[in-house]
Amino acid sequence: MPPTTFELLCSVLIAMIIGVVVTFKGYRFFLVILPIFGFIFGFGLGAQTMHALFGYEMFATATSWVVGFITGLVFAVLSYFFWILAVGIFSFGVGYSATVGFLSMLGLDLGFLVWLIAVVVGGALVFAVLKFNIQKYVIIIGTSLAGAALIIASFLYAFGVLQTPQLWMLSAKVAVANSWFWLLSFLVLAGFGIYTQIVTTRNFVLDVKEVSTTAS
Repeated sequence: MPPTTFELLCSVLIAMIIGVVVTFKGYRFFLVILPIFGFIFGFGLGAQTMHALFGYEMFATATSWVVGFITGLVFAVLSYFFWILAVGIFSFGVGYSATVGFLSMLGLDLGFLVWLIAVVVGGALVFAVLKFNIQKYVIIIGTSLAGAALIIASFLYAFGVLQTPQLWMLSAKVAVANSWFWLLSFLVLAGFGIYTQIVTTRNFVLDVKEVSTTAS
């Protein structure tokens, strides 16, 4: 049953509010966002991995859902309890998602090659973040990108461009295929979010209990 106008309005408003908070306050609320991000990213990664390696259609089979759910749950738990793993998972998620999004904008569908490139880039970003202690800026960039994508996806969902299963995946390919205006809006929002977060968190340090590295 399709959502009513009221349900559509409520879901879009909630998604947009979350998107605004993540875009402009993502670093400050990062410890709250972490397990949520871990689950969502892990869920998508599990399903995409099954698709890339074994050809399972995304969310078209029970196996895809089960693997996605288990991966998401594991990522969420690890992100909540272990800071160093949380930083690694988030950094990998930023590198992986950005690579998949960029390659999809070039017209490449998710397959083994795209999946492999994204995994390599994600792994390289994890190494760089931990090696050079730049997690604060990766968190700011990652949350700004994710929040901006959610805001744009909410608009697209409201206008019927994105369907419900695509909303949480924040399909950049769908946005670009319909209008470069959405891509430009996404880049402007993300850029403004990055600038705002950097300016407003110059003297702010995350209060992490189990710290292997310092978030500063």
